[in-house]
Amino acid sequence: MSVTIFGIKNCDTMKKARAWLDGHGVAYDFHDYKAAGIDHAHLARWAKQAGWETLLNRAGTTFRKLPDADKEGLTEAKAIALMLAQPSMIKRPVLETGKTLLVGFRPEAYEEAFS
Repeated sequence: MSVTIFGIKNCDTMKKARAWLDGHGVAYDFHDYKAAGIDHAHLARWAKQAGWETLLNRAGTTFRKLPDADKEGLTEAKAIALMLAQPSMIKRPVLETGKTLLVGFRPEAYEEAFS
């Protein structure tokens, strides 16, 4: 099974998710979308699978600092454009296993995905 975890290197939630994967012997590739970017195709696929509302990190500082005009009237297309422009607005981590997509870190969800 090919596993890729997407996120930002210094994010505390990312550190917890990577520690969980390491502790359970799960081999994975790490894609830092702040350093390496992310393409529209990934975001569109994730939004289709998980919902753009799940994918968009509204609780983060980057989103909260947006002008009200950017936050109002959000649609999938507008949310994807915001996440492309500022990847730190993508909820972290995003984990792809080939058959499963997990957004955010919950140990019980990881346990289920790898059992």
